[in-house]
Amino acid sequence: METDDYLPISGLQHQLFCERQCALIHVEQVWAENHLTVEGKHLHEKVDKPGSQERKGVRIARRLPLRSDHLKLTGFADVVEFHADAGREVPFPVEYKRGKRKSWRHDEVQLCAQAICLEEAFGVAVPRGALFYGASRRRLDVELDEKLRGATEAAARRFHQLMRQGITPPPVLLPKCQSCSLRTTCMPELSHTPDASAYLKKLAAGEFSDE
Repeated sequence: METDDYLPISGLQHQLFCERQCALIHVEQVWAENHLTVEGKHLHEKVDKPGSQERKGVRIARRLPLRSDHLKLTGFADVVEFHADAGREVPFPVEYKRGKRKSWRHDEVQLCAQAICLEEAFGVAVPRGALFYGASRRRLDVELDEKLRGATEAAARRFHQLMRQGITPPPVLLPKCQSCSLRTTCMPELSHTPDASAYLKKLAAGEFSDE
């Protein structure tokens, strides 16, 4: 099956965090690292080694390829645990995150998308998964209920819509811009500056530094 129109599961995070960031990454192919993205990359390097093992009766697969024909998304699961249930294996996805639990549900949406992929691949319901946060070293179990599934489908539809439009939304300066690795490319300060030349003068003077 052709997958040219399929999008990466990880892009759901970008779309939910900021549609401008999403377009910069997936339409304009722009990317930059900061200390947060580097820490996240290091965490995934530790767990994203393909292979499988069995531990206490649970089969564990790492970096498992995923695809959903329903959501038209592809990607990889960090870890999938296969638990025995009534003579069959039920997948239990575990997504690793560098930080701590957030107030929004972006991480849960990404996990739910992985579960939908697993349901299509193995033909069984995947009612639960987990998020492991590196900052707290804690694992949070997530119920993949209908509300979360609806949010995941809506996010996937919006992600595809953005990519079809191929238009990068204008910048909007928000508190979360401070942690974005694309801040210097995005230049969200422009949204608060009526004159671009005035913005460039402020930029040259270092008024928008991270200090």
